[in-house]
Amino acid sequence: MLQDRFGRTIDYLRVSVTDRCDLRCSYCLPARFTQFEEPSHWLTFAEIERVVAAFVRLGVQRVRLTGGEPLLRRNLPALAAQLKALGLRDLSLSTNATQLAKYAQSLKAAGVNRINVSLDTLDRQCMQDITGRDALAQVMAGLAAARAAELSPIKLNMVAMKGVNEAEIEAMADFALSNGYILRLIEAMPLGDTGRNAQFLELGAVRERLVERYQLVPQALELGGGPARYWQTPDGSAQIGFITPRSQHFCATCNRVRLTVDGTLYLCLGQESTVELRPLLRSGISDTELDAVIIAAIELKPERHEFNEQPTKLIRFMSQTGG
Repeated sequence: MLQDRFGRTIDYLRVSVTDRCDLRCSYCLPARFTQFEEPSHWLTFAEIERVVAAFVRLGVQRVRLTGGEPLLRRNLPALAAQLKALGLRDLSLSTNATQLAKYAQSLKAAGVNRINVSLDTLDRQCMQDITGRDALAQVMAGLAAARAAELSPIKLNMVAMKGVNEAEIEAMADFALSNGYILRLIEAMPLGDTGRNAQFLELGAVRERLVERYQLVPQALELGGGPARYWQTPDGSAQIGFITPRSQHFCATCNRVRLTVDGTLYLCLGQESTVELRPLLRSGISDTELDAVIIAAIELKPERHEFNEQPTKLIRFMSQTGG
């Protein structure tokens, strides 16, 4: 098993397959940004498979495919099948669901276990304001296709923003609970100017309201190995998760690292500690050497982020890191 110098076991790898997206969420990707990574710098499917295979050899059993919007990467289900064949216990996908209606069945057939869908609002105009596109109908069609394909669980990721979609939280919770989805409320993170300009909303008071509204109780069961703290209805049939990187950070239990589309291994979402794998892969590094590089890289993983202490520290924005 991979362990860092703080005793944390690293068993979760997030793999970004593209930094491009068909939405421009206000907290993630600048509206006029065009400086995307050159396709020649993207890791090929074979290179991604090789890196993931190394992590699997070192004990990692959870992989999540991310972006940008991962379903914009051509033939993504084929990559999912390649990775699943490595023996992964859990292969998941994060998506904005605009393309999901086309790919839900093939993703399920390829071995994707579950999906997270970014959905910040159920209001058509609010979605256009946040994302720059009138895409609510496409997202809803994607969710329906995911249910039909029996992808499960389906989690809805809602970045809660003060004065933007704050008033919709209860409606989103009602929607999720009545349709069998798991709602996860997320505090905006200060990554790049997009993240810093988001209207930060601390989730403590929101949690108290929802706990009272639905009579929620803390849930000990792990739902995917991520940072969310889950609460459930009294009968255990529905859950709501809270991801609070700023008001109640979870760095002491962080179990993940991130591989970007250009082969950069990020050891922390909130720090700049990185290792460049693409040059090594393209210079003929052996599997044994690659394993050693990854083991050494994990030693660089910082103890914690500094979102509150240094909110202007990070220039890169969310879609460049892979979420």
